[in-house]
Amino acid sequence: MRQWTIDAFAAGPFLGNPACVVEPFEAWPDDGWMQALARENNQAETAFLRRTADPARFDLRWFTPGQEVDLCGHATLAAAHALWVEMGAGVADLAFDTRSGPLYVRRVGDLYEMDFPADPPRACDVPAGLAEALGVVPVEVHAGRYLLVVLGDAAAVAAVTPDMRALKTIRGEAGEAGHVIICAPAEAGDDVDVVDRFFAPGCGVDEDPATGSAHCLLGPFWAGRLGRETVRFRQVFPTRGGEIETGVRGDRVLLRGRAVTTVESQLRV
Repeated sequence: MRQWTIDAFAAGPFLGNPACVVEPFEAWPDDGWMQALARENNQAETAFLRRTADPARFDLRWFTPGQEVDLCGHATLAAAHALWVEMGAGVADLAFDTRSGPLYVRRVGDLYEMDFPADPPRACDVPAGLAEALGVVPVEVHAGRYLLVVLGDAAAVAAVTPDMRALKTIRGEAGEAGHVIICAPAEAGDDVDVVDRFFAPGCGVDEDPATGSAHCLLGPFWAGRLGRETVRFRQVFPTRGGEIETGVRGDRVLLRGRAVTTVESQLRV
């Protein structure tokens, strides 16, 4: 059985966010086996696919090294890339049935475009301990699935060095504890509109390099703030970083980016 490591939301190799994608199964293997492989891969996510009667539709599950998760954007993009580029799927569009409902991916020029549920965050109070855990005072805090923290400028986003143990327990009004987005407008003259980072010690990932699910909040938030449908983001993870473009369509958000395969391997178990 084959497996690929794919850099998602990446302008080139060794950028963006790596995910492992396993060749599709006819039936799900044991959950413990999938969790063990995800732990062995030690990437933010390993994506597992199961075939259906429809060649354009797959069941999709995601595992971090520590647990199965409900939604992962970069591993969905990686799964679509693997099916089209590595396995030669001869279909125009792909559909994935997941714990977060159906997700759709299509190709738009040299980009992949994913159709995800939007998660517009609502303004909320600053949770106790958040400023201390981040080491910076938020300008604004909003909540959806994750906490979304607005800082004063792009330099402040790049400078944050969180206390991950403290951050892991902070939830406030968000749906999940220990998941925090920080963001700010990009510097004048930059080729993106917003810079951001995502910390997820709540699911065993201290900082994620490029995160589709975080942009389900960021897309609608900044589209409303900037007064336009399309917003360009750079997730400024040190040494990697990812490029993500969003477009809001009612209660859905379109996430656009590129992907590149860096490793092809053969599982012997």
